[in-house]
Amino acid sequence: MADHPKQARKEAPVVWLLTDNKPGHRNQLKGIGNRLRVLTGAATHWVDATTQSISLWRAVLGAAPRMHAELPHPDLVVAAGTGTHRLLLSLRRLRGVRTLVIMKPGFPLSLVNGAVIPAHDRVPPGPRTLVTEGVINALTPLARITEKREALLLVGGPSPHFDWDDDVLLGQINHLIGQYPDWRWTIATSRRTPGTLQARLDDLSGLRVSVVHPEQTHENWLSHQLAGSRAAWVTPDSMSMVCEAATSAVPTGVFELANRTGSRVAEGVERLVQQGYVARWPDHAIVMAGRNPGNRTLWEADRAARWIVEQKLLPASQAGKRNTFEQSKGGPAP
Repeated sequence: MADHPKQARKEAPVVWLLTDNKPGHRNQLKGIGNRLRVLTGAATHWVDATTQSISLWRAVLGAAPRMHAELPHPDLVVAAGTGTHRLLLSLRRLRGVRTLVIMKPGFPLSLVNGAVIPAHDRVPPGPRTLVTEGVINALTPLARITEKREALLLVGGPSPHFDWDDDVLLGQINHLIGQYPDWRWTIATSRRTPGTLQARLDDLSGLRVSVVHPEQTHENWLSHQLAGSRAAWVTPDSMSMVCEAATSAVPTGVFELANRTGSRVAEGVERLVQQGYVARWPDHAIVMAGRNPGNRTLWEADRAARWIVEQKLLPASQAGKRNTFEQSKGGPAP
């Protein structure tokens, strides 16, 4: 006989994902939430923190507000983004609840049960802190890379972390297109791409080159595009773009732009290079030959989820335990 729906829900651990609806923060929550569902059988529930007006005294005292009646009691509350922090802290004294913050918060880490923080935020690891390489995302490494000679180029724009130069970047893009004439190229720009550069990139459009504007993409566009690519090149101004490409397991290179002294983002990208997750521009031949420089794949959402389980921040359902056991024995991964 099948379990009663309410009983089934009680068997599965419950995770609340507190979001401020910023795409980058939501992507990090989605990545961890997806892996917790696989590893523990957790039921995840999105909570829009922007609809909750939490006073400072509630956050300081851990006084939980009245939440939506249909939300099941959480075992773990995960938050990403400054706009979620007051709500997270207000929930920390709920019975049986563990709390986790993603990225470096503006409050003492002793107020939460755990923190997942990228290395470039310069926080030392500790019993309650997992330091990750780069930014967590929702991509899953591809089991197989396509043999088709298709490359994806992700172009950002000016930022406080690098000296942006249209001519330098365009020179590198033209070099790739000219050096590998039998490849097809997809160039995706962002909302930060200067209009002058966008126009010059549009001029490259042709039989072998497609230029995609940000309004032409959708939520799953990047993952679909990476799945059909044999190589990826990314401008270093966006740590999230670099990490997403690296996580896909597609050989990834970073275009060369002069970094600004003291930049945490530049430091983070350099760490990824040093550890062999992505390649520098001078090593473009390695990427185009279909290899990652260090033969390593980045998958920090999975590592963070496993750390959460190891730290006993979330109990595993029987289904989740079976799933974890299968993977530990080399069984089918999701």
